[in-house]
Amino acid sequence: MRKLMIEAPGGLNNLVVSQMDAAPAPGPGQVRMRVHASSLNFHDYFVCKTPERSPDGRIPLADGAGEVLETGSDVTKFKPGDHVVSCFFPYWAYDGEMPSSNECVPGDGLDGYAQTEVTVPAFWLTKSPQGWTHTEAATIPTAAVTAWRALVVNGGLKAGDTVLTLGSGGVSIFALQLAKAMGARVIATSSSGEKLNRLKALGADETINYRETPEWGMVARELTGGRGVDHVIETGGSGTLPQSINAARVGGHIAVIGVLSGFSGEVPTVTMMLRQQRIQGLMVGSRRDQKDLIAALESTGIRPVLDQSFDLSKLREAFEYQASGAHFGKISITI
Repeated sequence: MRKLMIEAPGGLNNLVVSQMDAAPAPGPGQVRMRVHASSLNFHDYFVCKTPERSPDGRIPLADGAGEVLETGSDVTKFKPGDHVVSCFFPYWAYDGEMPSSNECVPGDGLDGYAQTEVTVPAFWLTKSPQGWTHTEAATIPTAAVTAWRALVVNGGLKAGDTVLTLGSGGVSIFALQLAKAMGARVIATSSSGEKLNRLKALGADETINYRETPEWGMVARELTGGRGVDHVIETGGSGTLPQSINAARVGGHIAVIGVLSGFSGEVPTVTMMLRQQRIQGLMVGSRRDQKDLIAALESTGIRPVLDQSFDLSKLREAFEYQASGAHFGKISITI
């Protein structure tokens, strides 16, 4: 059995695989889980590449999917053999008070799933969608739940709405798939003609090459007859937010999810105010959100779009591939 740790002084060159003993037997309320797969998110990348983000010996990776090996005496919702998947915010059960830090996020403030076995509280897990592989299920906790919360829980998506997605990462592709399954129209952006063709094949109604069209926000607005889009899945951050504001309609919802284009910058506040847009910072979702999403995935037949898979021992190479931006969909890790 293996585990991967971030050794001091941190950074991608200090990801070290070592042998581990079996996880301890579960106590009351706990589950021992065999971890089979994880998937990469830019959150994991930032944790692993930034020395001050993690203490010596931290085990990374927020997403984990696998099989229940053993349960504590009072656990009734799981049994050995069940396929399960982790929650990004394990202590956030439902609506209520939202977390404001990552101190209880596996792979960040707590040890994560870059290890063969874990023993965790049963409420840290949900069942995986019926018929999904562990690799598929590992895409759910961060990317899929984020897209679901942005569009459905907080966005109130309904049939006939128009959704604008940015890029071809895991969140954006899940948002495209969910939006189409719910009867929405999707406008997708990318800097790659090949990726735009793949987004069209997934159901995107219109596509925009943002490298060739710097004012892509106005083009998206024109594609709605000048009304503007109802929802923006804003994964870029400060560098793309002005264009997203230009694209969104009066009263439109912009879910700010990522910071890939920068952490700060100018915002056209007058436009935002005049259009009375709802701009919401958003960090994944609750366990209830994840359960509702899984029910939706089972009923719609949506399956994740998987890119390359890397063994745990090749995690640094996987992060380097992720940072290159060459991937389409989710990068998976075999544990």
